[in-house]
Amino acid sequence: MSAFRILFPAEDGSLSIVIPAPGITEEQALNAVPSGKPYFVVDVADVPTDRTFRNAWEVDFTNAQVKA
Repeated sequence: MSAFRILFPAEDGSLSIVIPAPGITEEQALNAVPSGKPYFVVDVADVPTDRTFRNAWEVDFTNAQVKA
């Protein structure tokens, strides 16, 4: 299991979380982020494991990197 996740806003305003397959590098996983979207690469421990209120999760992308 990869030790990181990539977060970015989806077109519908929800939160997209990229969960890379084992052996996928961060650079490879960033291909899942659409161009022009802000994103964060976070440690897997920073993403809640309880999915009960997953649609209520919010992320402030103000200081995020933007995919070129």
